[in-house]
Amino acid sequence: MIGILIIAHGTLGDSLIHCANHVFGGPQTQLLQFGVAVNDIPATLLPQVRKLVGELDSGNGVLILTDMYGATPSNLACRLVEPARVECVAGVNLPMLVRALTYRNEPLATVAQKALSGGREGVIHITQEACDVTARY
Repeated sequence: MIGILIIAHGTLGDSLIHCANHVFGGPQTQLLQFGVAVNDIPATLLPQVRKLVGELDSGNGVLILTDMYGATPSNLACRLVEPARVECVAGVNLPMLVRALTYRNEPLATVAQKALSGGREGVIHITQEACDVTARY
């Protein structure tokens, strides 16, 4: 099983995990988050994040999801990327996380691609027509 680590600003990772647990009906294994605070010094965070990656890797690899490319969370993740062992996708949202969790028994490269497609396909302009198709209330 692929381990998943969310590195994000503040408590975004906690919130995403809480929502994913709700979607799946309970806590998900090998899923952790690391919140970056405004006063954190990135160089001091790297050993902590590296330790979490080690805890999550059961031999199949780890997918790191970050909130925004170019910011501290993704910069930390960039220092951990190891092809075929640790992959990273920026722009985490709930559809991305749900897709990654759904396919996490596949190879790491597949999980990364599924996360990307889930993130992209989960961003939708909700028009009246879309509401007419999906509204159930």
